Amino acid sequence: MTPASPFNKADERGVPSLVWRAGQNRRLAMIQAAAGERLSPSNWVLVDGCGVGLYVRALRQFTPHVVGLDIEPERVSDSYAHSPLVNVAAGEYLPYPSGCFDLVLSHEVIEHVQNDALAVAEMARVLKKGGRAIIFCPNRLYPFETHGHYWQGKYHFGNTPFINYLPNTLRNKLAPHVRAYTGSDLKKLVAGLPIKIVSHTQIYPGYDNVVTRRPALGRLLRRLTYTLEQTPLRLFGLSHLLVIEKI
Repeated sequence: MTPASPFNKADERGVPSLVWRAGQNRRLAMIQAAAGERLSPSNWVLVDGCGVGLYVRALRQFTPHVVGLDIEPERVSDSYAHSPLVNVAAGEYLPYPSGCFDLVLSHEVIEHVQNDALAVAEMARVLKKGGRAIIFCPNRLYPFETHGHYWQGKYHFGNTPFINYLPNTLRNKLAPHVRAYTGSDLKKLVAGLPIKIVSHTQIYPGYDNVVTRRPALGRLLRRLTYTLEQTPLRLFGLSHLLVIEKI
């Protein structure tokens, strides 16, 4: 059997966070702020699409009741190192009863599932009343498609400029393996669910790889683009950050 690689199925599932760096710390702070009192020792948290378990481990510093789920058995196996409460399942069919979680984290996952509307509906189903789901997902207005692209039937991993700016018919030929969302797309995705939108914004990358290779440039990019998050130009950020609450 070929050993599992973090790049196996990169086109279908993306590549999970493998190393905890400044970008992850920043997103964790955003999760804490959005969760509020829902992230305390007595609360139950689901990391829906946990990858190799880095966010499972990070959230367990706040509560021992952190459950992980991923569709890839190899990644779930790695997640067991961080918590015994990890399952193999699809996000569209969560194996949990309704109303059992105080907080659900979906970190760059819904763009990969077969049915994103069903996956979001399942998050809403398993939330307790007043519970929140925190959803990070790709922004259609970001200048790069970060999940690679297909060309002449071959998958090319890496960042590709301007694919997301093409009309759907062309964009979906080059990147049929992954979605990217506009703000309107996300509103349609949650419409009709028993939830309210608490907040919605866009965020820029952490530039951790750039900081490692060229520290001065990386730090400059962070300062510039993190400032842009406080302006209308946040609309061109890497990811949406959507917070919804069960009503």
